[in-house]
Amino acid sequence: MTNIVTFRPAPRVDRTQNAAQLLAGLAQGRRTADDVFWLKENAEALNAINASGVALPPEALGVYAEFYDGIEEKVRFYPQYYRFFLSLCLDLEDLGMSGNKGRGLCRWAAAAGLADAELSDLQRAEARLLLARRNAADAPGEGALGDRLRQFMRRGDTFALPNRKAAYELTHIVFYLTDFGRNQIALGEEEVTSLEYTGVIAFLDQNYDLLAEVCLALSYIGQTPSPIWTQAVATAHGHIVPCIGEGAVTAKDAYHTYLVTGWMQATLSNSGFEADVPAGKLHFAAHGQAPSALRPLSECLADLGVLRSGDWDGMRGRVIPYLGAQSRNILQQAEASTDKFDRFFRGFARASGTFETRTG
Repeated sequence: MTNIVTFRPAPRVDRTQNAAQLLAGLAQGRRTADDVFWLKENAEALNAINASGVALPPEALGVYAEFYDGIEEKVRFYPQYYRFFLSLCLDLEDLGMSGNKGRGLCRWAAAAGLADAELSDLQRAEARLLLARRNAADAPGEGALGDRLRQFMRRGDTFALPNRKAAYELTHIVFYLTDFGRNQIALGEEEVTSLEYTGVIAFLDQNYDLLAEVCLALSYIGQTPSPIWTQAVATAHGHIVPCIGEGAVTAKDAYHTYLVTGWMQATLSNSGFEADVPAGKLHFAAHGQAPSALRPLSECLADLGVLRSGDWDGMRGRVIPYLGAQSRNILQQAEASTDKFDRFFRGFARASGTFETRTG
């Protein structure tokens, strides 16, 4: 007697429809359009979809038609948010929205000197990139601004220590200098090393949001991110579920991590955004988050006191036994993810240097 076994094919993933549902949920259900976080989240999503090349059905941008129709009045009344408005407008047009308002808005923003009100070089770089997309400013990598950005990137010691602000500034500088991978730029070994150190910190911390940004930044400058990192990001993306209901919609949900981990996958492997996105009030629930190994490792080094050194070969036998099983596994994967781990550890250990104390 013959047993006939029927294999059911895996359901087809419709990433195009998922991306459209994501935009619909962000535009119409998650927050109200008068909330500045509506501007932020929708600008991020459109930018990620535009930069990664994820396809959209023709009708997907219809949820932004009313916003686009009134964008000139909005940006004039809220000029302090001009970068959000410009980003939204330019990406909508680049993705296929009918209209050419971006050119006029960029010229208006340039004539009004809005970028001159920015205090930080990072914000000035973003402003310059947006204006340059419609030929209203020089590219952000040119002139004194570009020199300062590269000087910041070359200081690897900054990125061998936990510093989230500096880490995200580093990845965003690469995003702006390369126009999210559209432009080729020449960066040296020092800048690449800074990105790799940032990736090690992110992996130790199990911060997949930052790790995905590091992998994207490396790919934008022609480098291949560690497969240990990209696999961790892919796994994390698969553990984030778009949900509907009355779950809290706050900065603490996993929206941004879902977006950038999917963005990385779409860019590097033409995958990501494979979970169905339901219609309704969206929030993003993360499951299976591993605990950080960064704090246990730092505590170990602090406890060692005068026995601490920056020599990883010498310290490995002291550090590994100190850690619990999960932290030990994460540390060993981090070590295997880069050929610069020993150099990274010299800075991370903070074992060199003395302070001069003056009295009298």
